[in-house]
Amino acid sequence: MDSTSSTHARVRFRDTVPVRTVAVAAAAAAVAGLTVVAGTADADNAPTAVPRHALTGYWHNFDNGSVVQKLGEVSDAYDIIAVSFAESTATPGAIDFALDPAIGYASEQEFKDDIAAKQAEGVSVILSVGGANGTVAVNDAASAEAFAGSALALMDEFGFDGIDIDLEAGINATYLTQAMETIHATAGDDLVYTMAPQTLDMQSTSTEYFQLALNTRDFLTVVNMQYYNSGSMVGCDGQVYAAGSVDFLTALACIQLENGLAPSQVGIGVPASPGAAGSGYVEPAVVTAALDCLTRGTGCGQFVPDQTYPDLRGAMTWSVNWDAHSGNAWSSVVGPHVDALP
Repeated sequence: MDSTSSTHARVRFRDTVPVRTVAVAAAAAAVAGLTVVAGTADADNAPTAVPRHALTGYWHNFDNGSVVQKLGEVSDAYDIIAVSFAESTATPGAIDFALDPAIGYASEQEFKDDIAAKQAEGVSVILSVGGANGTVAVNDAASAEAFAGSALALMDEFGFDGIDIDLEAGINATYLTQAMETIHATAGDDLVYTMAPQTLDMQSTSTEYFQLALNTRDFLTVVNMQYYNSGSMVGCDGQVYAAGSVDFLTALACIQLENGLAPSQVGIGVPASPGAAGSGYVEPAVVTAALDCLTRGTGCGQFVPDQTYPDLRGAMTWSVNWDAHSGNAWSSVVGPHVDALP
């Protein structure tokens, strides 16, 4: 991810899931050696199930010249909001999160209240780890333990529904798998767990990112690969496709769809506006055409998949702030289209 108003009203029907209790905090404390005070999270805000088709957007905890907005101001088109970003600490593998004063929150509690309000609307709010400048090394058993413990503690403290892995400086699939398995074992099946690898990271099942996805696919929510800041890539048919086209989106998604991930675990990640990324922006109509190609077999370009994937999860954008910068032009088109997928 780069570190650099209409709304779409919707009604969400979600399954009821167990409330995260103090037991999560206790487990997190035991793993990370932390002290967690009971009651810091709002027990009335249970994590919500992600809908069959979902729109994901990243929210900036910084001011980069797009739009500064509080969580409560994010378009209601989004089903998953990834708070960007958690930061590394002096302890290898451990992460922390602190609000940037530039966002304008009067207190941490106001931010937590915004998370709770979004959750009450059926939105999952998760904590993203990484970004273009984020370096969190999980490369041995101790750092895996520290990552899991600190992540669980932050989930409990703020009420986050889960974790997004957006590490762009390389990952170790073995130990990050260990960390995510610990998080899942404690948080349970209501954990919302997403990933945002770069295109190169998902070209082959031999890459560490793809291995992580396959290792954790029993509880992985969705992989929203970043189809931007990328050169041309090989699709699942062995042909090379240039970024910025329907074929680039569909032929690369096909690699994941045909190599072990369920359609519900695959999403298309694109910039919300030209200023959101160095390259790879496509008009919202290109995104909707790619979604139709993969789910319905219509709207395809040169590449036509051998089968359709009606359960495809949906789409992601970097970011809700860049979307707001362009008057929510991206989510107002792609959001309703994701809702209407078969």
